[in-house]
Amino acid sequence: MSPTEPQTISEAIGSDHKALDQYADNIKSANNLEDKTKWRNQLTWALARHAISEELTVYPAMEKHLGEEGLKLTNTDREQHQAVKEDLYKLQSTSPSSSSFMPLLDRLLKDLHEHIEHESNEDMPRLEEKLSREESQRLARSFERTKMITPTRSHPSAPNRPYFENFAAMLAAPIDRFRDLLTAFPDAEDLPEKHRSKL
Repeated sequence: MSPTEPQTISEAIGSDHKALDQYADNIKSANNLEDKTKWRNQLTWALARHAISEELTVYPAMEKHLGEEGLKLTNTDREQHQAVKEDLYKLQSTSPSSSSFMPLLDRLLKDLHEHIEHESNEDMPRLEEKLSREESQRLARSFERTKMITPTRSHPSAPNRPYFENFAAMLAAPIDRFRDLLTAFPDAEDLPEKHRSKL
């Protein structure tokens, strides 16, 4: 991909996955509670938006283009996302100073990497095979735009299927965005460009 060429959906999702891993590494390597907390908040913000955007844009595309196989894959994905959302829900309200924080982070990363592996090896190759490069780029733009309006915290009890999830997201997003105003995050220059705007 050239620097000016739009990303495909696989590239957009892969870019998010790399950023999520970096945020987790930053939590682990931070030298003080304040920095650990900021990186926990950043991980929460990015992962919550990523998961819901996948459910609202990528999974319907998989079901449309892959038929019955797409339904099976997205059912697996939704189960994996539910585990990640439940882990993230606990982590987002646990202080990094708590003795339970690192085990929660490790469990979240284990569940997240299981999902990433499934997505990278199963979902994306099958979906990309059915899409033209232009369709994949359009889906990536939709995925990125959707992240701008989704909740920024984990809500594991919310529905995870389109229409119901859309409605739940619209209710939760403004409250989450208000809470973001009162939350400490890493400095913008420490973040990838696409994660710099919090509002």
